[in-house]
Amino acid sequence: MTYSLRIADMAVAERPRERLVSHGVVALSNAELLALLLGTGQGAGQLSAVGLAQHLLAVVGDGADPLAALQQASLSQLMAVKGVGVAKATTILAAIELGKRVYYARPAEKKAITDTALAAAALSPDLMWQPQERFAVLMLDTRNQILGQKVLTIGTATETLASPRDIFREALRSGAVKVIVAHNHPSGHTQPSDADLQLTRQLLQAAAVLDVPILDHLILGNGTYQSIRACSDLWEGFA
Repeated sequence: MTYSLRIADMAVAERPRERLVSHGVVALSNAELLALLLGTGQGAGQLSAVGLAQHLLAVVGDGADPLAALQQASLSQLMAVKGVGVAKATTILAAIELGKRVYYARPAEKKAITDTALAAAALSPDLMWQPQERFAVLMLDTRNQILGQKVLTIGTATETLASPRDIFREALRSGAVKVIVAHNHPSGHTQPSDADLQLTRQLLQAAAVLDVPILDHLILGNGTYQSIRACSDLWEGFA
């Protein structure tokens, strides 16, 4: 493969952008990655973007590890390479700095649900002020940390339907070992209805079979919430 050609003159399958799309970013060489940042080469009849990238790495590296040298390169060092102006040099420096920040960024810590107030807070954006009833599930790991949450059904202003099969399918798919289910009452009255209690009973029975405990069933609405576990004896025999 020759890099003295313009990228537009290369076979489509050999162009860095197309190779990234087809094979993934890890398939690209250092020069190809840098070429995507440079965008263009030195001009007509001279080095392509990939050729310029190879040249830049060689000049900046000066016999050492080119990536290590590039990480420490200054704006003036980059602009000293023919074909690298302020736009290309600042793009390279910005990409290097962004890479550093991504590398050193700490992954977000999972929030542990230790009481019903925390569960209600986690579910509020999806449920609390909605004009239609929604049914959601909060998936937890062994330490009660949130693995994920999902609205499973959206009903009318007064009714929604939730299938135990859909609820536990989602829980098992996420690898959850415990769940909290919840729905909202758009009226703002959070006392459980007979239908809510019946559904909770069905879910507890299914949970016992699947060994995925239901920790609670919450009802949210208009800034408040109710725990069915706290106001009923349905969990007796299932705890």
